[in-house]
Amino acid sequence: MSTEPTVFRHEKTSKAAVVFVNLGTPDAPTAKALRPYLREFLSDPRVVEIPKIIWWFILNCIIVPFRSKKSAAKYAAIWTSEGSPLMVHTRKQATLLKGYLGERGHQVDVVAAMRYGQPSIATVLAELQAGGRDRILILPAYPQYAAATTGSIFDVVFDYYKKVRNIPELRLVKHYHDHPGYIAALKNSVLKHWEQHQRGGHLVISFHGVPKRTLMLGDPYHCECHKTARLLAQSLGLRDNEYSVTFQSRFGNAEWLQPYTLATIEGLAKRATERVDVLCPGFTSDCLETLEEINMEVRSAFMMAGGKEFNYIPCLNEDPLWLRGLSEIAEPHLHDWPTGFDALRAMQQQAQSRAELARRLGAEQ
Repeated sequence: MSTEPTVFRHEKTSKAAVVFVNLGTPDAPTAKALRPYLREFLSDPRVVEIPKIIWWFILNCIIVPFRSKKSAAKYAAIWTSEGSPLMVHTRKQATLLKGYLGERGHQVDVVAAMRYGQPSIATVLAELQAGGRDRILILPAYPQYAAATTGSIFDVVFDYYKKVRNIPELRLVKHYHDHPGYIAALKNSVLKHWEQHQRGGHLVISFHGVPKRTLMLGDPYHCECHKTARLLAQSLGLRDNEYSVTFQSRFGNAEWLQPYTLATIEGLAKRATERVDVLCPGFTSDCLETLEEINMEVRSAFMMAGGKEFNYIPCLNEDPLWLRGLSEIAEPHLHDWPTGFDALRAMQQQAQSRAELARRLGAEQ
């Protein structure tokens, strides 16, 4: 990560960039690569709210040494020739988002970054700073806000700029759990699935879980997940008994948001529900939690409990309707920045005039 100062120049023109941030991924599906990734992820006080001294011992002496190999095997089960699915999808989404914003008249860079692992948020921000980008929009890949996800991204952004003298204009997208473009993309993904497999069974809408105490402390995540599910169900015309909202990926012994996805799926099978369709709206890219946990582990549990047909509906990934919706989410935050071709040309002319005036007045730059 470069920390070299950027010299101020009078002829400089303002340039904008969007940083699209996802959770992150290890560099490889190996125990060696998992150890630093798990250590970084689980050392985040936003993720694990346990006194540091106690947690340091548990993490470094128990979890990292013993969980790395098991986690590596899970990643190996979903790894592709291109690499980690989450990384592949996030980078493609960033590239496509730039194109969709360009169609809407915005000439901006869109760069992918990861909260944990590489490319880190700090590395990406440093590169943008070195490239003269002085208007930065942080766009998390998380539709629903949680302190452990979006809040953690904002922490890293703020920490980085504590060390920067000339801080850029900074904007943050907090959430878009109820944005019409996002809901429309989710609806479309379900309808496409039903076109291929026929409509039937029970729709399970599964979100990543968080400890219940976060809800008691004021985190809006639980409510935003339920609003997403409610809007989606309404758009699909589902009755209350035709879908369930659940929470997955429980970790540790504390109580997490309920109902749990695995228990719900098993319960449906035991109550003679032969088919379930599972959608994970909180993940905008397929990843370990969707491809391995849902489509492998939960699928197996459903079938073992007596279920007949399990369908996993993929994440939005590079769906055109989703990328168009994402551009609509980002655009309001760019609306008064000079990102159009004409505005950029006018700004460049103004910058040249300023530079000429500064030279006449004796400025060095």
